[in-house]
Amino acid sequence: MSPLLRRAKKKPGERVVTLIGKPECHLCDDARAVVEEVCAETGASWEEKDITRDEALHRAYWEQIPVVLVDGEQHTFWRVDPVRLRRALGA
Repeated sequence: MSPLLRRAKKKPGERVVTLIGKPECHLCDDARAVVEEVCAETGASWEEKDITRDEALHRAYWEQIPVVLVDGEQHTFWRVDPVRLRRALGA
């Protein structure tokens, strides 16, 4: 594979996990707990975005929430598997 096509491997502390959800969503609450735990273990940072406050996110993800992105790319939706997230973060 060309070196230009290979992704530079990031260290866990450089990784960013984004949780996209909405208020009063029990699946979002479950996902948040997993994301918080895995990010605390791996040193990755995380942020949360609310689809009720962002029309573009609402259009893109309203049927899939909660959605988890890793470094801006969709990792999963609905349920977050902590083992799979750790693996994606290189832990």
